[in-house]
Amino acid sequence: MAKAKPPASDTYDFGDGPVPAAQHPNGGGWVADTATVAPTAHVGPDAVVYDYAQVFDHVQVRDFARVYEYAQMGDHAQIGGAAQLYGHAQAFERVLMFGSCQIHGHAQLYGLAQVSGGAEVAGHTRLYGSSRLSGEDRLVD
Repeated sequence: MAKAKPPASDTYDFGDGPVPAAQHPNGGGWVADTATVAPTAHVGPDAVVYDYAQVFDHVQVRDFARVYEYAQMGDHAQIGGAAQLYGHAQAFERVLMFGSCQIHGHAQLYGLAQVSGGAEVAGHTRLYGSSRLSGEDRLVD
């Protein structure tokens, strides 16, 4: 008796060609099979999580946001607009990232920090507490 074949995996093109992926049950956004997203997180229909990114807890990935490479998000952090979190960057607690901001490198955001507009946080920078970075500001260490 032949074994039943597993269902074919869906694929999605995150920009470098199609890779195995699935739509997240909480929001419908695409998540690569290599990424980790908690079932309690929300990935909106136009948002994506790929590469080896990890999204935990009650995180919200909305709008056209991208979380990728080895980035990590947890607690109640939110990313939206066209914001990007990538590299080895981390965002935890109640961090808000929106607009077209970019957080990358080994940057760490936590507390009530907010990054918006076209702001950039990179390198080994830490942004915490109720810090705010907006517009075209750059914080690179």
